[in-house]
Amino acid sequence: MTGMSMSKKDVIVLGLGNPLMADEGIGTVVVEKLGAYQEKYPDVEFMDAGAGGMQLLHYIAGRKKAVIIDCAFMGEAAGTIRRFTTDEVKTVKKLAHLSLHEVDILSVITLSKQLGECPDEVVFFGIEPVSVEDGMELSEKLKCSIDEYLNMIIEELR
Repeated sequence: MTGMSMSKKDVIVLGLGNPLMADEGIGTVVVEKLGAYQEKYPDVEFMDAGAGGMQLLHYIAGRKKAVIIDCAFMGEAAGTIRRFTTDEVKTVKKLAHLSLHEVDILSVITLSKQLGECPDEVVFFGIEPVSVEDGMELSEKLKCSIDEYLNMIIEELR
């Protein structure tokens, strides 16, 4: 890849999810819509990280901040969005395994810290799903709440 700058932007916003599983795809939908704000936030990279996994390690390495958006079963009303730090995700026991990607994310962050590459700040936004059945469509509830999610994440980037 000659001629391509390898310098990373300070902040990365990662949307996690599987768009074939209804609301499980919310993270990828939100991050796609955030792409419209790219010009306003030149030092932010918006990325659809799909189902996550070990490549997350590479995505977050050396950043100042990582923001991760994912569907999460938090026992809240469907459509609710909540902000967590990694410590909160780890210490709030009732959050254990609420996100389909949580184990992945936390092990990636632990590994990233061990490698000395972890961002100073890692923030999660969990969104309570209505349904994670097979299906390409988000539920109406989450569709109607997308602007709220965008506003919260934009606020986080300010």
